[in-house]
Amino acid sequence: MAGSGGDAGRGVTLRTTCAVVGGGPAGLVLGLLLARAGIDVVVLEKHADFLRDFRGDTVHPSTMALLDDLGLFERFDALPQSRLRRAVFSTPEGREVTFASFERLPLRHPYIAMVPQWDLLTLLAEEASREPTFRLCMEHEVTGVVWEGDRVAGVDFRSPSGSGRLRADLVVACDGRWSVVRRAVGLPVKEFPVGIDVWWYRIPTQRRLESLLPRMSRGKIIIAIPREGYAQVAYVGRKGADAQLRARGIAALRADTAELLPELADGAARLESMDDVKHLSVRVDRLRRWYAPGVLCIGDAAHAMSPIGGVGINLAVQDAVAAARILARPLREGRLASPGGERWLARVQRRRMLPTVVIQALQRVMHQRVIMPVLEGRARGLPGGVLGLMGRMPVMTAVPAAVLGVGPRPEKAPVWARRTPAR
Repeated sequence: MAGSGGDAGRGVTLRTTCAVVGGGPAGLVLGLLLARAGIDVVVLEKHADFLRDFRGDTVHPSTMALLDDLGLFERFDALPQSRLRRAVFSTPEGREVTFASFERLPLRHPYIAMVPQWDLLTLLAEEASREPTFRLCMEHEVTGVVWEGDRVAGVDFRSPSGSGRLRADLVVACDGRWSVVRRAVGLPVKEFPVGIDVWWYRIPTQRRLESLLPRMSRGKIIIAIPREGYAQVAYVGRKGADAQLRARGIAALRADTAELLPELADGAARLESMDDVKHLSVRVDRLRRWYAPGVLCIGDAAHAMSPIGGVGINLAVQDAVAAARILARPLREGRLASPGGERWLARVQRRRMLPTVVIQALQRVMHQRVIMPVLEGRARGLPGGVLGLMGRMPVMTAVPAAVLGVGPRPEKAPVWARRTPAR
């Protein structure tokens, strides 16, 4: 039963088949799927609730298809949300050109849904709690891993009731780019140079926006993401420029926003202080090996993504689906705790490494060929030939939409996890 897990403290040692560290989208999707396979699974989440200011609130068409197959789409569709159907760029001459159109794709849900992530997580947690083998422990912060010889055999945690230990046949790290599990195990990582950071803030607006609005001029990039009652704005700048941006002050940020997003100028004037602006240090990396005996990393714990394209959540959810499908049977049969059990973990990495490499490569190309030339004042936006092609051949707008909305190698829900809404 989902809950705070108050009994899981005061130095006690608990036992489960699979311990999932992190109650984000990947962790809860994995927990739900494994529980539907009849596997005992515990998800440990360090926060007391899901009510935090997430910026990555995108739910992609492939994720909505998954919710459909799991019998959850009707409940998801009833959540407060806005729908992003196109990405529209402005040319240096001021002409708007559609760069990506999700409506051109043959999908069940041809749009990206912008849904408060706490609502999505609550939906997943409530559905998983219906399964007798699922347990969600809130306010349980994992502090390290338990070693048994050269194998990870569980995790140590802190909770309001005290410290405790959870032993498991498998530990899955879904605790993000600063993963405690990833650091504790010391898996080898490949890091890529990144020259940008992002600053997030909200602009209130009653305008109904259904397009992603990336706007560029020499030295400036701003991206407006439609939300219910406001636009989530990403101000893209040079890495290490946080102190400089804050020294310029809120008036300069308001002016930059109004210049690139004149339709939101009134809302920009309501930005009160730089305290409303949150800095994200962008990093791109991936583990060379996602696993060790008894432990697997997925999502941002395995591959930190740039926010460009907003694909991190989609990739993490797809990782979780692949992991559940590949690992359910060996977990149920106790094979992962046996010698050689890591071969199943290697299969997860082989399955998901290709889409990770492809998306990260595309993000790095965008950084180097589009974003940095603009920030350095050498360009004013996307290469004119690209926008010209999209203008002359609108059908081509389906290509970037497929990359953003579906991604390479989308994963389908296992047959044994599927449900109808009537359930």
